[in-house]
Amino acid sequence: MRRSAKAQHEVDKAEFEAAMAESRANFEENRGRNTYARAKANAKKSWDDAHMSPSQRAEKEQEERDARIAEAKERTEQANARYDAAKKK
Repeated sequence: MRRSAKAQHEVDKAEFEAAMAESRANFEENRGRNTYARAKANAKKSWDDAHMSPSQRAEKEQEERDARIAEAKERTEQANARYDAAKKK
């Protein structure tokens, strides 16, 4: 259990570093460019998300999970193909 906790800590740490780096990059890319249209679009998205019914929210979350699962399966297939190609050499 200790090993799995350490491994999860490493994953969390790496994801946190990636999120920080992405935030810094987004800030620099958008410095002085947060236009009224972009702010309005972000506010509308936030408003729409806040006013969804629970069933709509659950449906949206399920669609996002399905998309993530499909993307993970695609990555797994690509990795297996690379593994098979490397094994044949």
